[in-house]
Amino acid sequence: MLLAGLLAGCGTVGSLFGGGADGALRGFAGAVAAEEPRAALIARETLARGGSATDAAVAAGFALSVTLPSRAGLGGGGVCVVFDPRRNAAEAVLFPPGANPSPAPQTDRPAAAPMLARGLFALHTRGGRLPFESLIAPAEGLARFGTEISRAFAADLAAVARPLFADPAARAAFSLDGRPPQEGERILQPDLAATLGQMRTSGVGDLHQGALARRLAEASLPAGGGLTLEALRAALPQVVPARAVAAGLEVLSVPPTPAGEEMAAAFAALAAGRPAPAPAPGPRPASTALAVLDRDGGAVACAFTMNNLFGTGRVAAGTGILLAAAPGVGPEPLLAAGVLHGARIAAFRAAAAGSGQEGAAAAAGAALALAAAGQAEPAALSAAAAGPGRAVAIGCPRYLPGNADLCRAAVDPRGAGVALLVSGR
Repeated sequence: MLLAGLLAGCGTVGSLFGGGADGALRGFAGAVAAEEPRAALIARETLARGGSATDAAVAAGFALSVTLPSRAGLGGGGVCVVFDPRRNAAEAVLFPPGANPSPAPQTDRPAAAPMLARGLFALHTRGGRLPFESLIAPAEGLARFGTEISRAFAADLAAVARPLFADPAARAAFSLDGRPPQEGERILQPDLAATLGQMRTSGVGDLHQGALARRLAEASLPAGGGLTLEALRAALPQVVPARAVAAGLEVLSVPPTPAGEEMAAAFAALAAGRPAPAPAPGPRPASTALAVLDRDGGAVACAFTMNNLFGTGRVAAGTGILLAAAPGVGPEPLLAAGVLHGARIAAFRAAAAGSGQEGAAAAAGAALALAAAGQAEPAALSAAAAGPGRAVAIGCPRYLPGNADLCRAAVDPRGAGVALLVSGR
């Protein structure tokens, strides 16, 4: 019933892309698994219109800044692994919330330099087909015309409403008459829509060294974030080769980070029939996960974070941007995402990404092993996850290009996400 309701709303999502189905695909167009339904629908629409997995991940990433800003926002960042079947190679796009080494005076809640927009732009250069500005437009429309509160966002709001709404700008952005909105209720975010619109027309660089950068730096001062223009200019993503881990006739590509290593260890253990290593103890910051596959076998897996649930808990007034917590203030999030592909044949096998604090990397590795074996099912993901870990996964056990009929996508049923196999119009 939930899936039927979501698909019934696709006409509204489609209208945000500016019209008809020119260039749309027919038949299998890919798959998406995300921990927030509206972002998944936007990725679905992007794939159905002929976009690549990269395009769909970019559009969904911007959408998450509107629909799940508690865990993924313009003020935050993330990590993505992108697999290009034409080169049979994967790259990691690293854009965690950036450092602000010299915060402005009177900073009482240090903010991270925003990295999401520049990170998604860097991701788009790794295989995007559609114009980048067209991928910002759906998120802008959701912010301007309103979107229904998902179960995931409603739960996050309920958890921290009292301290969050102590900030007037956050209360104005996320409350209804001063109370946290419930699932299905609708909010507008006009300031965020204006910021997204300016980035769409002026480019994401405007947020780092243009008029938007100056506005954000000024607005961060009364919010206690202390962002400086120097920190905004210096916040640059990295595109590096993914860490390649041999897995028989296949290669597991993960970020060259501790989270990537932990994910690879969990995958190897489950693939060999052993229990996954126990996650490192201690809570980590909140995050959210996304995986996308296109019809050509291109794939992207991402994990996003604000370095804390709702970041600093303060919004830069007039911009709609929720400020992420500065790195180093607390433990680093485990941003786990990876793609499994052929070692000698240019073909996709599986992709997964994790969330759930200290269990994120172990959950992602377990989900990848299940997806590769053709067991990308909600119950299996939940049973294999360690502790609070959750994952999203897509798998094609006979590869892609190959038999698309066997491809499956799933999300952990303990969350509020959705998985969709996508057909062109």
